[in-house]
Amino acid sequence: MTDGVEKTTNGVTVVGRLGQSIVMGKVGEKLGIDFGISTGDNFYKKGLATPYDPHFKDSFTNIYSANSLQKQWYCVLGNHDYRGDVQAQLSPILRKIDSRWLCLRNPKHLKFDWRGVIPRNKYLTRVLKELRCALRESVGKWKIVIGHHPIRSIGHHGQTKELITLLLPILEAYNVDMYINGHDHCLQHLSSITSPLQFFTSGGGSKAWKGDFDYLDGGGDDEIKFYYDGQGFMSVELTPTNAKIAFYDVSGHVLHSFNSYQLYYTYSTEM
Repeated sequence: MTDGVEKTTNGVTVVGRLGQSIVMGKVGEKLGIDFGISTGDNFYKKGLATPYDPHFKDSFTNIYSANSLQKQWYCVLGNHDYRGDVQAQLSPILRKIDSRWLCLRNPKHLKFDWRGVIPRNKYLTRVLKELRCALRESVGKWKIVIGHHPIRSIGHHGQTKELITLLLPILEAYNVDMYINGHDHCLQHLSSITSPLQFFTSGGGSKAWKGDFDYLDGGGDDEIKFYYDGQGFMSVELTPTNAKIAFYDVSGHVLHSFNSYQLYYTYSTEM
């Protein structure tokens, strides 16, 4: 996720639970965004029934109609998406309906191979191995990992213990700069005190949970930079040496911004 050209910027909008289209369109036009990201729960509450479900057009194509949003969208799956036919969101049929939609690792790969989810331990081992390989081989100046569930959170769902145990050590070992997630219906920014890793939650694209947070437990040992229990979204601007993150409310006002400057680290390959 880098443009690789000095003095130019990649603009990205990130939304959890697809919503906020009008304001996002205005912000997208101002930033000149290159692509959009959805952090999951793309079609609330029960995903899509089939690839031809009208919910796809009603909640994506016809909503994100601003000129600035006519870019590639990279979408991850959330738990509510699995309540429907999750294969529908992975189907190449959706890309024929709206070419912006991408819920696969690569637009050239139009098949999704689960390779058998059971036994679960073997599946997780393979997924984590693929992630380590991708991070190790990455030549990007910024390493950003997108998921649905939070690793650290002071929101309703709190920390995800399994991700802390299995995923967090990998992100820290390979000097990942940001982990961006949805799931909690809020906006938040937590900063690791043991590594450069920043945790961003963009889950306020539609429904928000007012007053539902836990400052004492959810953040663990990490520093709480920002929390907003209302609707909104975030943007990411990248240059080879600087990253600027901004959170917006439904009116497009900036609630919180953060700048990160690229430093150069070495990573361990012993994992």
